[in-house]
Amino acid sequence: MTSPSQRPGRSGALDRARARATASPVDSSWPLRLAEDLRDIEADWRTSAEVCADAAWAARSAGRSVLALLSPQDVTATGRDPITARTLAHLYLSALRFDFRCPTLQRLVEQLAETARQPLDCYTRALYAFALLGQSRPEGLAVMDEVLAEAGEHTKTLHVLLHGLWLGQDLDRGAERLLALSSRPALATGSDPIVLFRVAGALRRLGRYDEGLGAIDRAIDCLPPGDTSLHADLVRERSLLCTARDLHQHRPPTRTLGGIPSRSPACTRGPTHRATRSPRHSGGPFPRTRA
Repeated sequence: MTSPSQRPGRSGALDRARARATASPVDSSWPLRLAEDLRDIEADWRTSAEVCADAAWAARSAGRSVLALLSPQDVTATGRDPITARTLAHLYLSALRFDFRCPTLQRLVEQLAETARQPLDCYTRALYAFALLGQSRPEGLAVMDEVLAEAGEHTKTLHVLLHGLWLGQDLDRGAERLLALSSRPALATGSDPIVLFRVAGALRRLGRYDEGLGAIDRAIDCLPPGDTSLHADLVRERSLLCTARDLHQHRPPTRTLGGIPSRSPACTRGPTHRATRSPRHSGGPFPRTRA
């Protein structure tokens, strides 16, 4: 019997579903259409996670967040087929993640676990781990380990966990755990600016400032030409690294130009223009980077 992933035409159907879902449609019914598309190709949780995470980010970037199109009741409703239920959950929970609404995400997954007709899929549990880790709750580490045992090298899932470790500033050995996770094959490509950005933050927390600056420089080099949004986040992290290093060395903070240290040898290698607020960042100490 031919598996769904090997059926002729499935790849093309998946590409069409992905394109329709990430085209920032103005029609508010697109989440349900995406659920139909994924049901037609019998998508597993891995495929659903990949498509839904990108679709939720595209909608948010276009100013039409999934949170304004769906409700928690849409996610917890019973009676839907499993693929539709999972699609709506992946979309809505991903949107909560991108907005850093960790307590809300935690409560919704716990409610979903009570009403679901079958065990929660690996990606949904990864999002639950993110919600706990982002609040620096130690039980999130146990959930993360359970997810890692099942997820393998699924990149989207690993990014969710990496994001949670980065956000959870008060986790026990959180920075060390982040660096260990970033060394897994799916993330250790050396060319993913988001991974390098999170690694730089962990290195700063460990006092390894020069290594952090090296990671930021590599991240900037890996950005696509013209990407101004993530670039601003990277420059902001560079500023934090330079300032933390100067304070650690008991030197007066370097002179700044537009908020960017400009008179420190390690800080003159990178960009020195004024960093603008990223459209992915709504103010607060943490940029909302995609992954």
